[in-house]
Amino acid sequence: MRPNQHARVILRHCDEYDVQRIRGIARDAMRDLDIVPRGRTLVKPNLVNAGELFEHAHTRNEFVEGVLLALQDRDEGDMRDLTVGERCGITIPTRFVYEEAKFNPMLKRVGVKRVCFEEVPQVEIPLTHEQRLRDYVFTPQTVANADFFVNCPKFKAHPWTTVTFSMKNYIGIQDDRHRLIDHDHALSRKVADLQYIIQPEFIAIDAIIAGEGRMLTPTPRNMNLIAMGNNQVAFDAVCCHIIGVDPMEVEHIRLAYERGFGPIDLDDISVEGDLSLDEAKQRGENYDVGLTRVEKYFEGSNINAYAGPAPGQPEDGYCWGGCPQVMEEVIEVLRLVDPECDTKLPRIHLVFGNYKGPLDVSYGEKVVFVGDCVTWDGRIGDEPVQIGSQYRERATKDPHEATHDDLYVKMANLARMLVSGRNRPWLRLKGCPVSVAELIYLIAQLGGIQNPYFDHRNVFSFNKAYIAWRMAKAAKWLRREPYQINGPASRGNAAPVLTAPAE
Repeated sequence: MRPNQHARVILRHCDEYDVQRIRGIARDAMRDLDIVPRGRTLVKPNLVNAGELFEHAHTRNEFVEGVLLALQDRDEGDMRDLTVGERCGITIPTRFVYEEAKFNPMLKRVGVKRVCFEEVPQVEIPLTHEQRLRDYVFTPQTVANADFFVNCPKFKAHPWTTVTFSMKNYIGIQDDRHRLIDHDHALSRKVADLQYIIQPEFIAIDAIIAGEGRMLTPTPRNMNLIAMGNNQVAFDAVCCHIIGVDPMEVEHIRLAYERGFGPIDLDDISVEGDLSLDEAKQRGENYDVGLTRVEKYFEGSNINAYAGPAPGQPEDGYCWGGCPQVMEEVIEVLRLVDPECDTKLPRIHLVFGNYKGPLDVSYGEKVVFVGDCVTWDGRIGDEPVQIGSQYRERATKDPHEATHDDLYVKMANLARMLVSGRNRPWLRLKGCPVSVAELIYLIAQLGGIQNPYFDHRNVFSFNKAYIAWRMAKAAKWLRREPYQINGPASRGNAAPVLTAPAE
């Protein structure tokens, strides 16, 4: 949103993924908002994952195609290039998700470039605002260079941050190494800090079919809605009201508001379009955001969960952005892969954080201590067990030293751990957070469940994308390609700092 421009959100009815209809809706909104693309124009969808199991997790290709065509329609000759860029869920090659989401033929048809954010150099962006988590963050060169940024998120609930609308979509403007830093109980603060990198000129959210309850495996909800706007805080606030959530109760939205990124009060936002806010609220009534503590989530299943506070939290604290909530996503993925998942699973005990209570463990049952910060002192059977924290304080985690953890290396390490610990009643998983991929592998192995990473339907295409990704990164590293930063990356902070190509 340009200085002194009023925050506006446009709500339009749309009940099908018709490219030309979406094109017209987006083009009309850009005209009404006086938005004209310019320079290096970057469009960021939400492609956390895609394919048969994750049909409703991502921004649909038809939706993005309509927005891209609308941008081309609105171009007055000042748009130098048009690019779609994304980093999907960690450890998965973004190349694979582009293919699974059927973006590649669409981008070729429209004549738009594709960028995988983990395959380009990463640029250091200094931060100077008060209450920042750290003094700098990293973002892909493509983001730092953008002159005109368009955010195309998916309208979804999120069991870690309540909602994933426009601002939460920023988690995909970091590669794996930097994304995992602060992806813990400070996740909402991290999302708020990422807002200083760049702000979108135009936002269009895919709420034609929205997603409830989960982030990777949401329950589809026909909202028949496209929302568009020119300010992220105002936009996310309106989307919250649609589903009956107070935006001030969503930490990353509240923080962005308090830091001056935009208004949150509906009296300061113009809500327009052929669909009123009240009508939109009817479509979002009783929306499930999926915020459930892990102990409650697994009640009645063969998994017993025990969660204590993360480091520095009060006794009743909880790590909403870390390992406990990752585990909830993991079990839902496995339930999709194998309908008999819950009956196959033996009784397993998962311990998170600084847990001080007892563990109700019977003979032969496995206890898994999850994450760097987990602590526990007691007995499992006849064995005294003392698990000490391996948590590293935030100040000791230097983004310059962050390294990429390869998917297959992670799985190989877990396989060795399972073999060496097969006769021991407990295991310890390291990580902050432990990734979805690692927990999927662990639970699949313990329960004899099909690992989706080895699913015959995807194994060829996944590994083809994986090899291409690693080869592309290796080639760029060997060339040490020089580059320049000319875009308005830091928007109110110090100038971006050039760094060597990633990895």
